[in-house]
Amino acid sequence: METWADLGFLCFFRGVSIIGAGASKACFITLGCKVNQAESEALAQLLIQHGYQIVDESAEPDAIIINTCTVTGTGSGKSRKTIRKIAKEHPNSTVVVMGCYSQLNPNEVAELEGVDLIVGTQERLKVVDFLLAGREQTVAAMPASSHRPVQAVKAFTENTVYEELPLVEKENRARAMLKIQDGCSQFCTYCVIPYARGPSRSRDPQSIISEAEKLLNSGYKEIVLTGIHIGSYGNDLNPKMDLTDLIKRLLELKNIKRLRLGSIEPLEFTDELLELAATGDVICPHFHIPLQSGSDRILAKMQRPYTTVEYAELLARIRKRLPEAAIAADVMTGFPGETEQDHKTALEFIAGCNFAGIHVFPYSRRSGTPAAEMPDQVPKNVKAARVRDILRIGKESRRRYIERFLGRSMEVLIEQVKPDEIRGHTRNYLDLRLPPELNPGDWQPGDLVECVLRKEYLTEMKEL
Repeated sequence: METWADLGFLCFFRGVSIIGAGASKACFITLGCKVNQAESEALAQLLIQHGYQIVDESAEPDAIIINTCTVTGTGSGKSRKTIRKIAKEHPNSTVVVMGCYSQLNPNEVAELEGVDLIVGTQERLKVVDFLLAGREQTVAAMPASSHRPVQAVKAFTENTVYEELPLVEKENRARAMLKIQDGCSQFCTYCVIPYARGPSRSRDPQSIISEAEKLLNSGYKEIVLTGIHIGSYGNDLNPKMDLTDLIKRLLELKNIKRLRLGSIEPLEFTDELLELAATGDVICPHFHIPLQSGSDRILAKMQRPYTTVEYAELLARIRKRLPEAAIAADVMTGFPGETEQDHKTALEFIAGCNFAGIHVFPYSRRSGTPAAEMPDQVPKNVKAARVRDILRIGKESRRRYIERFLGRSMEVLIEQVKPDEIRGHTRNYLDLRLPPELNPGDWQPGDLVECVLRKEYLTEMKEL
């Protein structure tokens, strides 16, 4: 078994041994997507099994694990800022950096003062090994000049396999994220994710089913399928299967009440999957289908494998079978070479899609991607203005969608119960804050209840 000495680095922990000082405390700071969140929760669960308490940053943790993001320049900048802040404010804590930013930029992370361990998006269990090794020895404080972080970032290969992480169980048994896949092999011209996450690789279906059964038996009412590119699920398995095959097996499980799907690429939302969603009441009618651009010319430059016509036809098929489905999308603006006419064309297309939600963001130049070297980079102020244009359309279409359900009775999954409010989500992912007077007195997280939707239950309506 590989040890920290085998890595050729000095294993250093600030402060002294905590043996005999009670339970160790660890804090997770997670940036970026739901996949990062699921991975942080899995590692937290494993640390709990080894005697750690998971605490907030304010509780003077013995270890702080920062799970980073790099999907945009803003994500990378926030990751760097967070690492510096944590190292400065917690000089006696062991600081671990993991995730997409550290996978792509381990040397940059190593230059940031105060980091003890650098892990990428593979072999995350080394984080636990590293912290447990620190509990087994007493290491005196050393001069800062002699401190070097341990680098445990591993390069991807074509033989990279899916990494199993521990089962995630929390006391609040309402919604559980179930990771089924990692990586992406699509290589859109603007995206660093294939480099940060490696090739697409699927989790063993029996492992998925086994974890789902444990979650359901523990009382979870909703399972969310997550991954970097879940629509590619099963392509690398032998024998091959696809996402619909996996979902069929999940729908056979006892006690499953809600199954929510993560983001699915347009061409991977098959008619078979749609029929499966439309003929039962378990799959939530809430679908995130990335668009990226409403201009065919820009889609081609992005190497997105569909046209706006194909995208619009998909929305029409979904709405024919599920008229009230919430369909959300990612939209990028300011891609290199995007003209005012491209932007105008995109605005017209996006307005016609009647999305229930839009995540809009400006193109971010990412080193190493083909788009970073393309001519006609769009100025920052122009991108900002175009973002505002799309946001206006998104807010209006969101408002129209929500208003369709006002005054109607809807099923709500209770996720949080406080003296002053109850929080939960509907099947089509409306985020509700219910007044305490609706509670008959025995509502608990994980309960499925009915309530008549009122405007005041949706705080976002004030902004729409």
